Amino acid sequence: MILKDKVVVVTGVGPGMGQALCRGAAAEGAKVVISARSTDVIDALRSEISAGGGEAIAVPTDVTDTDQCRRLADEAVRAFGRIDGLVHSAYYHPDWAPLERCDIGQVSRALDVIAVGGLRIAQAVIPLMKRQGGGSIVNVSTMATRRPFPGEGGYAMGKAALGQLTRQLAVELAGTGIRVNTALMGWMDGVPLQSYFAAQEDGGAALRAETAARIPVGRIPPDRDCAKSVFFLLSDHASEISGASLDVNGGDWVAP
Repeated sequence: MILKDKVVVVTGVGPGMGQALCRGAAAEGAKVVISARSTDVIDALRSEISAGGGEAIAVPTDVTDTDQCRRLADEAVRAFGRIDGLVHSAYYHPDWAPLERCDIGQVSRALDVIAVGGLRIAQAVIPLMKRQGGGSIVNVSTMATRRPFPGEGGYAMGKAALGQLTRQLAVELAGTGIRVNTALMGWMDGVPLQSYFAAQEDGGAALRAETAARIPVGRIPPDRDCAKSVFFLLSDHASEISGASLDVNGGDWVAP
């Protein structure tokens, strides 16, 4: 239980990775603050974690609203007294389209939710982390910033800016005890990808097999296992790691 008794805030808790992060953090001993815009989703997950013996609260939050980000931090402290970890996984994905034809408004929203949203929530928790002598921030990014994928330009732009936020904060927060890192996810087997496959003519069987075959570990990594990389970065096991970008993709993309 590498997160035992730590208080962890997670943004963008929808189907898939967000829920895997919350369930896994609770299983690793964390007290979890679940946030997203959908009240029904986060309330259901809070009930699930509580029924399993974990501790969690649910706080509806839109990361494009500074006041809501501050309220999220305040509610976490009110419930648990501190914030040890922040995982920013909230995102918005523009319609799939080449950048030359993309909707500029959608790209702007992606930047606002992903990158500026990451800054808003970081600004909300940093003062507390400074007062308590430390903390860990993990920004969830994507392999699409490493290897551009057709149609994902607007989304990848937001995540690339989020990566710069990680590096900037890691340097600016030197000496505070606050670490800031990025976990970059590749293909992940979870609800969103399963829905995408199911929409294909053959139920996605051919695409799933093709995708799994080109990933060196021989499978599409499950989102619950990818989430473990985030728990490591949050934990004391990563005490000497800050400003890093950890690729979590089963070897599908290998850094030079």
